Amino acid sequence: MRKFGATVPPEFEGKIDESLLKKTIDYETEKTRFSFISSIFSNIVTMLFFFGGLLNIYNSWIASLHLPFILSGGLFFLLLACGTEFLSVPFSLYHTFKIENKYGFNTMTPRLWISDFIKALLISTIMMSLVTFAGFCLIQWSPHYWWFWVWGFLFIFSIFIMYISPYVIEPLFNKFTPIEDDSLKERIVQLTAKAGIHASRILRIDASKRSKHTNAYFTGIGNTKRVVFYDTLLEGMNHNEILAVLAHEIGHWKKRHVLKMITAFEVFSFIALYLSYKVIQSDALLTIFHIHTNTLFSKFIILAFLADILLLPFTPCVSHFMRRHERQADRVSYELTKDSEGMVSALVKLSKENLTNLYPHPLYVTLYYSHPPILERIRYLKGFSHNKLG
Repeated sequence: MRKFGATVPPEFEGKIDESLLKKTIDYETEKTRFSFISSIFSNIVTMLFFFGGLLNIYNSWIASLHLPFILSGGLFFLLLACGTEFLSVPFSLYHTFKIENKYGFNTMTPRLWISDFIKALLISTIMMSLVTFAGFCLIQWSPHYWWFWVWGFLFIFSIFIMYISPYVIEPLFNKFTPIEDDSLKERIVQLTAKAGIHASRILRIDASKRSKHTNAYFTGIGNTKRVVFYDTLLEGMNHNEILAVLAHEIGHWKKRHVLKMITAFEVFSFIALYLSYKVIQSDALLTIFHIHTNTLFSKFIILAFLADILLLPFTPCVSHFMRRHERQADRVSYELTKDSEGMVSALVKLSKENLTNLYPHPLYVTLYYSHPPILERIRYLKGFSHNKLG
């Protein structure tokens, strides 16, 4: 940003000025510095827990309660999850009420923040209790093949959550309503009919009660598939731009990106659980991390810690495929609408309204970006029109 940030790119000439560009740079800089601080804090806590003796103390305390195996396992992970959640509270508050407020994005009240926090904590507690209870039941029932049964359970459970989330969990936080604009609805019906999907699954979410950021997303599987527009997006874009964004989300639908990601994740999970079963047969992890009380729970948490490190080299691969999915969805958007300018205009507005970094570092993009940089996407879309003219 220091090198290029003061220059308005040709794609944004006449659409943003230097003052908005400076605001974007300031916003990105402040977010980056804040993420450094929160990351350093998280790493310090993690290092103290695993290498400062806290894991050994915590594990010994859980064992000293002499609870049944299943209850001990559930308590071990539930308390850790709750502790992690509460440690993140100061950072969440600062990000929401300091940074997002400063740049005009936050619309959330303290009361709504508390309500969201309590709901999220209750939901995560219930789901973690179900998963740990079922998981340790399967381990106790089948000591030699639990890795297979746990994989099967987690697969079924994740599909179940994907089905019920749009109807049970998401409405606890937001209100979903059909789009009301009759002329827009008519054009949506025509577009969705062309794509072979049901327009009734195109919904509006009241995102503005929390933030002024704009977005749209694709969610659900099977009969629960839906495309959701932020109300802020619907209010800030014209019909052509909205239809282009919708066509992009339909692209994810038609290309079965969610199904592909689920399949890849499940294959990886199957292998990971089998390897975990093999590793925990030995007490080597307990020796390396100086754990005095031999419990399965401590082995699992050490494996989870090591997995985060071992999986780091795969991050660019996952990011690459996600960016590829976005390009495919952009292509479908053009094929459905034959209007690349609508999507280009929508991306420009999204960038302006969200203060998107126009000049991300290429290495950071390679490692972490799930979407191609905004200028790359715009140039990719404009290429369709040029090819058509050619």
